[in-house]
Amino acid sequence: MSSSLQEEEELPANYTGPKGVINDWRRFKLDTVDQALPQNKRELLRQMSIPREEDKERHNRKMSAQEYELIREEDERSLKRYRKQCMQEMHERLSFGPTFDTVHELESGEAFLEVIEKEHQLTLVVVHVYEQDVKGCEQLNSCLDCLALEYSSVKFCRIDAVATGAAERFSSEVLPALLVYKAGELLGNFLAVTKNFQEEFFATDVEAFLNEYGLLPEKDCTACADEDDEEGDVE
Repeated sequence: MSSSLQEEEELPANYTGPKGVINDWRRFKLDTVDQALPQNKRELLRQMSIPREEDKERHNRKMSAQEYELIREEDERSLKRYRKQCMQEMHERLSFGPTFDTVHELESGEAFLEVIEKEHQLTLVVVHVYEQDVKGCEQLNSCLDCLALEYSSVKFCRIDAVATGAAERFSSEVLPALLVYKAGELLGNFLAVTKNFQEEFFATDVEAFLNEYGLLPEKDCTACADEDDEEGDVE
């Protein structure tokens, strides 16, 4: 075994120099080999990810076009997964509050008050007060489902007007309503909010409306990475 290869294998796990990065990359590729691939292709990828002394002769021979294409395609897929994982870990390290990825259904007025008063102080809370038969409520619910995936640091909630225990304050004339809170403070109170949209509206319209008031944070790093990956796949 060559001294350089032996040196790489003996590097500590937390080594951050160039050789440490290479070892991290090899371990990541080995861990993320697609199990759906045929056994012979998985074995080839393993051999390319972890050089061994007994494989020297095989590595030194001329690589076929098929092998090269396989390695290139797997490298691209692995790199995308590796980049997405790194960006997600970075986002988690930089985020000081909890994260969410769905709209939470509040069942009572007590749950409504609890999410306002007891949620993390850095968490933005967006509450949709609705009624099933009021025009625009169902469509707004669908829009918030989409936004919850793109803004995981925002806690999106919805509650039926009757369940709030203050139905007289939320008559059908003021629905759907969007209430925005942070650290227990009301930042936005948008009654009959769909009056600000066209008859047919989408998540991007709701997003733009909230951004007009400076209420939404930056989009998630992971969401941006997913969009980049989709664009790359289309190309």
